[in-house]
Amino acid sequence: MERTVTVVPEDGLHARPAATFVETVTEFDADVSVAPVDGDDEPVDAASMLAVTSLGVATGEDVRLVAEGDDAEAALDDLEALLSTPETETTAESSSET
Repeated sequence: MERTVTVVPEDGLHARPAATFVETVTEFDADVSVAPVDGDDEPVDAASMLAVTSLGVATGEDVRLVAEGDDAEAALDDLEALLSTPETETTAESSSET
């Protein structure tokens, strides 16, 4: 299954948002790949920080998420929510959970 999501965090998929994205991917029993919708980049392993940041996805760009496995739908739901939320909100939520 796959889903297209617009990246909202101000830093796109760089540094902290990418780390949170990769951490979220590894929480599920699913193989997830990600690629920009526009462009010629091949999908990369979404569980690899280096691969995700190498895409150079900026805020406002659309990405295509593809997931396979037992938790594919749940993984896509959480990743869509993560990418659709400004970083300040996800940081605040993480801080309140500790």
